Amino acid sequence: MGGIDADLIAAVAPFLWDGLCTSLELLVLAMAGGISLGAILAVIRIAGPKPLAALAATYVNGLRSIPLIMVILWFYLLMPLATGRPIGAFTSALVAFTIFEAAYYSEIIRAGIQSISKQQLAAATASGLSPLQAYRFVVLPQAFRNMTPILLSQSIALFQDTSLVYVVGLRDFMTAVSVTANREGHLVAFYLFAALVYFVLCSTGAQSVQLLKKSMVSQ
Repeated sequence: MGGIDADLIAAVAPFLWDGLCTSLELLVLAMAGGISLGAILAVIRIAGPKPLAALAATYVNGLRSIPLIMVILWFYLLMPLATGRPIGAFTSALVAFTIFEAAYYSEIIRAGIQSISKQQLAAATASGLSPLQAYRFVVLPQAFRNMTPILLSQSIALFQDTSLVYVVGLRDFMTAVSVTANREGHLVAFYLFAALVYFVLCSTGAQSVQLLKKSMVSQ
């Protein structure tokens, strides 16, 4: 019931490191997929045909109304029934995180796009670019620059949410900590260590976002 035992942590460090690498890999891939899908949804909602815009809005609002853990379980349990074969814990978790986080990234990106003057879009189309090209080459680069700090803040929350993959048996960092804590019989020590790791990584990320905001304001 004591504090963190450095020797005990060091003895199982490779096992915990593998779990942390899984969490970080899931974070990076889900960020890339979520931001890409979120950008498509945002553009559709702003400039797409009304039926597609309504469909995208339904997607975003629907996903934002469902707990993430339910989405993870749905993909892990239902996709094998639809495909006829298991898709694996990591793949199901990645797909679930991507489509779930896309709903949140979409709202951030939509706000970023709307912060860009409509005159720039009009000037781009007047110069011969198609609306899609105008968004791709003129609007989105500026919008992403403005919303980068918010996207990174959402990604910090995404990293914290990766601990939910325990429900599908994926050995992420938190699952590795839990398994080791129960095996070694030192629950307090390992959970304190896990809290410290999450605190250091998330606070470092938050401080980096604040520095980025200040540098963007000063430019």
